[in-house]
Amino acid sequence: MAMKRAASSATRSLLSSSSSTFSRNLHAPAERKKIVGVFYKGNEYAKLNPNFVGCVEGALGIREWLESKGHQYIVTDDKEGSNSELDKHLPDAHVLISTPFHPAYVTAERIKKAKNLELLLTAGIGSDHVDLKAAAEAGLTVAEITGSNVVSVAEDELLRILVLVRNFLPGYHQAVNGEWNVAGIAHRAYDLEGKTIGTVGAGRIGKLLLQRLKPFNCNLLYYDRLKMNPELEKEIGAKFEEDLDAMLPKCDVIVINMPLTEQTRGLFDKNRIAKCKKGVVIVNNARGAIMDTQAIADACTSGHVAGYGGDVWPVQPAPKDHPWRFMPNHAMTPHISGTTIDAQLRYAAGVKDMLDRHFRGEDFPEQNYIVKEGQLAPQYR
Repeated sequence: MAMKRAASSATRSLLSSSSSTFSRNLHAPAERKKIVGVFYKGNEYAKLNPNFVGCVEGALGIREWLESKGHQYIVTDDKEGSNSELDKHLPDAHVLISTPFHPAYVTAERIKKAKNLELLLTAGIGSDHVDLKAAAEAGLTVAEITGSNVVSVAEDELLRILVLVRNFLPGYHQAVNGEWNVAGIAHRAYDLEGKTIGTVGAGRIGKLLLQRLKPFNCNLLYYDRLKMNPELEKEIGAKFEEDLDAMLPKCDVIVINMPLTEQTRGLFDKNRIAKCKKGVVIVNNARGAIMDTQAIADACTSGHVAGYGGDVWPVQPAPKDHPWRFMPNHAMTPHISGTTIDAQLRYAAGVKDMLDRHFRGEDFPEQNYIVKEGQLAPQYR
């Protein structure tokens, strides 16, 4: 009850609360704007929790606020194809809000059609659903709610590590199916203590994961383009690895915590997966396209990868015949890790704040920009 009261209070708070040559109306004067939001449908679950604001029906809890200021707010889940609701409303939209969980793929073609578009906002973190180069060339601002769901994702990564290392899923299925076969679970169940865990990327989520792993007495490694603060590194007890390929064979568990860019797309192909220790567990809540789809499925089938878990797929929603649905020893789900109720309230509040800043012609917090005045953020360059 205390959690519900706190969440309800957060919802009430949420509800109450000169142009560059590169920028298309970056700081436009106050006027009636058309905002389009693309979210997943809540359907029968929408009314079960008043704080479920991340769905179409919840609309981030900002409809009343936007309309009270005279703006038009269109919300839909229909985002695929030229006849979609998204494409219908794009030509005269000023702002497009999307999420990583049900992404509106903003291609160069769509950007060309959106003549009034000023701002692309990600309700969450990760803006690879946008053609960032095309957005920069068009003078659009692309921004996200940095930090809004990093705790949610880090917690989920820890969950999937334990699910796979402890071989939890076969036991769950036995319980559901009326079976009892301890050997069928125990022959490949291990303790997490003493294992070597490496994170590929140690930004906000990677650091939070390492901090949460410390009490498990693991050997912690990290690979990143930047070395973390020496004091934090010492506090966590993590060791920096300069060479990714040198780190991989040391790890019992590998966790992916890097953005999807031109450089990281397909990074874990057949050859790189072969460099991993036989029997490795891989968790990927970053982006599905960092992995070679078939290479992961083949490695799980052969046993070279003992388990693969995550909530991100190369295309979302994932096709019904996607090979990751059928490979052995996986812990895959739809893209859910960053859209807990707590995360929804945080990124909804962040969207409201950034829209308010945009309407007032004010800058966003610098860390929230992905594209600003024609320049991409460092992690996407």
